[in-house]
This record gives sequence, C-alpha cells and structure tokens, in this order.
Amino acid sequence: MTTPSEPPRTTVKIGTRRSALALRQTELVIATLQRAHPHLTFEVHAMATMGDRDKTTPLPALGKGLWTSELEAKLASREVDIIVHSLKDMPTSLPPGCVLGCVTAREDPRDVVVFSKAHEEAGRFKMLKDLPEGAVVGTSSVRRAAQLRSKYPGLVFRDVRGNIETRLRKCDEEGFDAIILAAAGLLRLNFGGRIAQYLDSNTEGGGLLHAVGQGALGLEVREDDHQMKELLKAVEDTPTMVACFAERSVMRTLEGGCSVPIGVETAWVEEKESGEKKKKLRLRAVVVSLDGSRSVNGEKTEEITSLSQAETMGKELAQKLAGMGAQQILDDINKGRASGAALKVGDA
Repeated sequence: MTTPSEPPRTTVKIGTRRSALALRQTELVIATLQRAHPHLTFEVHAMATMGDRDKTTPLPALGKGLWTSELEAKLASREVDIIVHSLKDMPTSLPPGCVLGCVTAREDPRDVVVFSKAHEEAGRFKMLKDLPEGAVVGTSSVRRAAQLRSKYPGLVFRDVRGNIETRLRKCDEEGFDAIILAAAGLLRLNFGGRIAQYLDSNTEGGGLLHAVGQGALGLEVREDDHQMKELLKAVEDTPTMVACFAERSVMRTLEGGCSVPIGVETAWVEEKESGEKKKKLRLRAVVVSLDGSRSVNGEKTEEITSLSQAETMGKELAQKLAGMGAQQILDDINKGRASGAALKVGDA
C-alpha cells in the first residue's frame, strides 16, 4: 500500500502503449513533469495491448478495455506508477483501486478528412461532400461511420485498422478515397499537412461530433498513491478535465463505450447574465443508429465550477437524450450484439 508517510520515490515508472503516437504522447507528458520535478527520473515502460495485437477483429467485438486493461494490471501490481492513455480509449468505469489522476491540456478534438495521395495530388476534392456516390471511406469507428451514413448514404464505409502511419499508407495504397481520423494524433505526429477538412458540428457538408475524451490525455494512478496524485498537478489542465468529466458522464449514463455511436462536443463560451459576462460549459451530444437512419441529439450550457457539477451536467443531458429515444437506439444495438450480429463499420 502507498501511504502519505511512504518515502518519496525518485524514479517514476510510466506505462504506455507501444505505438508511435502513444510514445509521443508520453514524451509530451514527461517533458512537462520533468520541468516541474527536475530531481525525478522518468522511465517509460511500453507494451503492446490486445487492441494493438489483434489487427483483424472489428474493434466493437473486442469490448471495453482493449487498450487499457493490461496496462492497468501492471499499475495494480506496482510495475508502473502512472499510465498515459488517450482519454477516449479509457472506459468510463475504472478497476477498483485505480483512478483518473488528471487530464492534460487538449489537442484539437475534432475528426478530420484525409484524402488519398492520388486525390490530393490531382486536387480533385476539398471536402467530404465533394466525393461521388460509391466512394470508399475508411474508418474503424462505428461512431464516425454512423454519423456520416446519415449525411452521405451514397458513400461506402470500410474498416481500416492500424496505427496512424499504417492507416495513412492504406488510404494511399488500398483503394480508399478518404479516411477519417482524429486531428490530435495527426498533429502530434506532424502529419497535419494531410488534413483536408476539419469536421465539427458547424462544418458545412460534414458536421460530426467527436469521441468522448478525444484529443485529451488521461493519466491513471493507483487510488492510494498520494505522491503520484500530487506529482500530476503539474500537468493537469482544469478546463479540459472539467469538460471531459462531463463528456464521460454522458457515456457512463448511457452505458456506452467505443462500440456504440455516441458523439460529443464541448466548448467554454461566454454568456451575459444580468449584465455580467460568465464563462459557461456548452455540452452537445448525439446518439445515432448504426445505419444512420435514426439520431437523437441535445445540448446543455451551464456555469460549471467543479468536477461533480460536470458529472451531473453530463448525466442530466444523457437522461434527456435517453427519454427522447437514444436509449431505444442503444437497446437495439445491444440486442443485435446479444443475438450474435457483429457491429461492423463496413457496408459489405
């Protein structure tokens, strides 16, 4: 057990996935921690998780925790002290004894369109809406495919797996017209030049709400490890953490995960109230059926000053969506899963 009276450690062991993006994200975290704690040594312990090793099974079929559970086992056994996660990969309920220690400043959370090199060089398309009927779009996310199917029923969606470099190569070499990726990963790995279009709720011809926690890093620690909790204050970004707690509360309340199409979008906005400007959190959320034929969306804007208020905000919006039909959409998806119907991105 770690207690406040335990002698302070001088070496901090950080667990992460082995992908180039995960290692880059860990480097960014360590750089900030090292500046704040120059007397400490940081060791990186990287591993390939189940989600990294299984390149063929559709992501929804692998279930929750495919990127996190093996790292969490190392955290529980004290082989590592901190885990650096892409927050969108973290289930909203963590194992006993593990907590989300902090959330770092967010990179751009939006999804983006990347066209194949052939289309880029020819200058054929500038936006997703420019693609002709029958064009092939790659994504391993049922959330992205479901939202885009509702807007572009003529497009063909095909599963594309692998790290960012692998997906970009597949886009260029394996018959895709475009792929949909997270802006954050591309920007962190200096592939921003491949981004053709950013997708958000206000995007002309392709509005898309992103994944819960997308663009943010979640740092997981043992619940009783007071030294690591104190250490992480150097990298915590409170506005991002509050917004992400609201997003995660939406998903937790709806009992969703990476296998169901729930999209969110948060922003800090200024509103006048009794002649006084107040900073408030705007939270948007959408639940879409897998074929894109049904969707339920909602929005809530409130003054939020604590994580508990953020949790309540997300829960209330989720409950509102559930009453508007979102729960029925999710129930139908779960029934399909129980009957053995696979959740697949591809049309064929």
